[in-house]
Amino acid sequence: MSTKRFLTTSLAVLTAFAAIAGCSRAGSSDAPAPADDKGAAAEVRVGYFPNVTHAAALIGVEKELFKKELGSTKLTTQTFNAGPDEVNALLGESLDVAYIGSGPAINAYSKSKGEAVKLIAGATSGGAQLVVKPEINSIEDLKGKVIATPQLGNTQDVSLKKHLAEKGLTGQVTVTNVENAQSLDLFKKGDIAAAWSPQPWSARLVAEAGAKVLLDEKTLWEGGAFPTTVIIVRTKFLKEHPQTVEAILKGHVAAIDWAKNNKDDAKKAVNAALEKLTSKKLGDKILDAAWDNIELTTDAQAKTFPQLAKDAVTAGIAKEAANVAGYADFTLLNKVLQAQGKPQVEAAGLDKK
Repeated sequence: MSTKRFLTTSLAVLTAFAAIAGCSRAGSSDAPAPADDKGAAAEVRVGYFPNVTHAAALIGVEKELFKKELGSTKLTTQTFNAGPDEVNALLGESLDVAYIGSGPAINAYSKSKGEAVKLIAGATSGGAQLVVKPEINSIEDLKGKVIATPQLGNTQDVSLKKHLAEKGLTGQVTVTNVENAQSLDLFKKGDIAAAWSPQPWSARLVAEAGAKVLLDEKTLWEGGAFPTTVIIVRTKFLKEHPQTVEAILKGHVAAIDWAKNNKDDAKKAVNAALEKLTSKKLGDKILDAAWDNIELTTDAQAKTFPQLAKDAVTAGIAKEAANVAGYADFTLLNKVLQAQGKPQVEAAGLDKK
């Protein structure tokens, strides 16, 4: 065979082999990043509440822990009184990431038929209480009385109505939905007899309005752990800007770590943030009571979500339990935790449809 013919044949074989190999790579699991990954976002819009139960968000913003991780991405924040309004902002695509209660978080997933949002981390366990007038000594004593919750369908609203249903008190108690600050004024005036409130509002009702704690919600859950605050993200934003979502989660983990290692300074940071947002600082006694009633954690307590979905039905908020299969995506959170040598968060099957 001539040298020319040999080179021509060899080149053809190599070209064919390269084409086959190229096809193989394109269809393999080792393919490059998905086409919808657009890199870091120019801006990320994060929502949260001016509550102690949202301490990780408050600290992350106040100590600029999010900004540190986001680099050139602009951080824009917005605060809400309760979850349903925040859900509307998410579904309306005016918000990207939300610190939110478990009830509205499930509702956001259900309303979008499991498409619009993903659960990506936990933030707080505990921190919700039923506080009442001093003369009320049992849940049955609330018959004929008015009880306040922050908003129709929010986490505390579902918890209260579910508890009333289990005690056979549905329809025998009037539930009014008012902002937390307004419930404090109504309690002082005697217009309401009780409130199922998140921290620091239950602590404020006790300290400023003479209320007492009738029920701490953590006593209703095994081990006292339930998700008061979690983090959800728009699915589209997660797909297009995973790098930015990972940066938010790095800041979130850093905020929780810093709070646990610097308790006194963490409380001061939360109080400073609350003063900026509400023009009012919490007294030391109120802040201490609220802080001691919560646990900051990245664990969203995924195993509780099927029960939480059923609770909305028991509470009369939903006609049927939301299907929460496939809701959780802890991939980025666990990547961050693993890189820091921390235990990973369990999805408890919530990551599969």
